[in-house]
Amino acid sequence: MNPVTRRQLLAATGIATAASVLPADAAQGLPATIPSRPLKVVVAGAHPDDPESGCGGTILRYTAAGHAVAIVYLTRGEAGIPGKAHHEAAAIRTAEAEKACKIMGATPVFAGQIDGSTEVTRDRYAEYFKLIEEQKPDVIFTHWPIDTHLDHRACSMLTYHAWLKLGRHIPLYYFEVDLGGQTSLFHPTDYVDVTATVQAKQDACFCHISQNAAAGFWAGYHEPMLRFRGMESGYKSAEAFVHHSQSAGGNLPSINRPE
Repeated sequence: MNPVTRRQLLAATGIATAASVLPADAAQGLPATIPSRPLKVVVAGAHPDDPESGCGGTILRYTAAGHAVAIVYLTRGEAGIPGKAHHEAAAIRTAEAEKACKIMGATPVFAGQIDGSTEVTRDRYAEYFKLIEEQKPDVIFTHWPIDTHLDHRACSMLTYHAWLKLGRHIPLYYFEVDLGGQTSLFHPTDYVDVTATVQAKQDACFCHISQNAAAGFWAGYHEPMLRFRGMESGYKSAEAFVHHSQSAGGNLPSINRPE
């Protein structure tokens, strides 16, 4: 029996294999390959700080170009501050998320699940689909599903289900978080040049004081990831994504690999 190649496996699972790179323009906006009408972008993350760290530079590129971004937080980070009760941690981390969204020009939306106790059930699927449907997205981003954190996996599956229910025609992209520590087997198909927005992304991440962002996840994971993905794609700093090949393409600030 012939072994299954990686390309065959990715094709069978609906993951695109051809990489494209998303070049910045002089105005730091989206080039003419994206619709000129305003887009509604939905970025779904499990906790406050996940969307910011996973694709904050891309979010900033969208909002700088006049597109609307809704950041859907599955939880309010209730279990994320040692020594704090859930309601106390939720209040702190909600405020941090709202401050980060203000920097990025995005709108925060909270899905109402509990950090560390997220559920993927028939009722939760229906509840979450209604929330995503209300956003009327033109493009969706969420966690890559192969991840050590159960909340990240839950968010990915709930978002994937919503995309299926919406008819599969909306572009769906997966982002990475803490590559090597949490995200696994992530092979990018697309890159966004975030050189011009990396400082604002850092500012948004640093809003998450309770998570020790400066010395913790930023210095430990995300700054190195930005440099590494930049080296892969030919930019100083880049964010990487996997495009679901059964979804429409486009609606990203990119098409061609740089010379």
